[in-house]
Amino acid sequence: MKIAHLSSVHPPFDTRIFHRECQTLAGAGHEVVLITPSNGGAAEGTIRIIQIPLPRTRAERFLRTVWQVYSAAVRENADVYQFHDAELIIVGCLLRARGKKVIYDVHEDVPQDILIKNWIPRPLRRWISLAAHWTEMFGVACFNGVVAATPKIASRFPSKKTVLVQNFPRIKELECNELTPYQERPNAAVYVGSITPVRGIREMIEANALVASSLDSRMDVAGIFDDLALLDELKASPGWQTARYHGQLSRAEVRKLLATARAGLVCFHPGPNHTESQPNKLFEYMSAGIPVIASDFPLWHKLIGEAGCGLLVDPLDPKQIAAAIEWVFTHPSEAEEMGKKGRAAVISKYNWEVEGNRLVEFYERFHSEAAHPDALPVT
Repeated sequence: MKIAHLSSVHPPFDTRIFHRECQTLAGAGHEVVLITPSNGGAAEGTIRIIQIPLPRTRAERFLRTVWQVYSAAVRENADVYQFHDAELIIVGCLLRARGKKVIYDVHEDVPQDILIKNWIPRPLRRWISLAAHWTEMFGVACFNGVVAATPKIASRFPSKKTVLVQNFPRIKELECNELTPYQERPNAAVYVGSITPVRGIREMIEANALVASSLDSRMDVAGIFDDLALLDELKASPGWQTARYHGQLSRAEVRKLLATARAGLVCFHPGPNHTESQPNKLFEYMSAGIPVIASDFPLWHKLIGEAGCGLLVDPLDPKQIAAAIEWVFTHPSEAEEMGKKGRAAVISKYNWEVEGNRLVEFYERFHSEAAHPDALPVT
């Protein structure tokens, strides 16, 4: 089949979309096209990238980029369209009206995520969240299928149309103990991902200052700042003096960075879209064989506790985060064993090889259910 992946938000080489889903479907023999905003980019391997001009503002993204994605999608005339952003639901509906098969890939619990969006005025958030919920329900009623990134997200949609494809790492992608043996590494903690206040960046940087005052240590930060004013604020803080900011990194660069770290941080604030989430970075730290220091949410407590791969903290308390980092630095043998247990859990359970096969099987049902094009049962 010819499959077109659509996004108005994500960069061309997004980990889930490009490196996992697109590459897996291309590897299964499908023709894969990715339509997304970009300043530049090209085909990589067998995947062709259709570039849409990057929007300068959110308003421009909603009013222009969405329709540019739709126009490019129509020109591609694909067999199946898989879109990745809630704002493209209207695009999905229009493609269904043209007789195309459409899949909604849901990365986040969108209605809950809206409740913590700082750029939306607080009095409007609940109303916009409710509107997002009903928009999703209307769209899903006419779409052929839903791909959900977590069990919690999957539970929101009809089971007969929904497949769970969790955002776990490939087994070999981030394996890095052979680059630098764990106990030869400097005292370095790492955070990789989107950088926002609700993902705990202020508390992590403050914790870094507390650790650096007693140990020769550093914190490595990689990713994109949602607000450049936040970067300016952090640069003025004591913790930033022993932090290293790397910007956005390629997958190969992420692997090299994790190979220099003794611990990976994922200290999200409590919130409706965080406590039931399964952050990509959590499993990537485990895959890299480093212990995790994570928010003490019930779901994460169970996951990390069962694997024995890290420490849990109050994400709003920099002193707790600092104490956990210091414990990892001062107990290298125990910390290394935690990292090994996390790596073992990825190999046995939390890996893309299993999830990718489920995605390929989901697509194969389009052939087996050809006699019933508007229904895609999934068991």
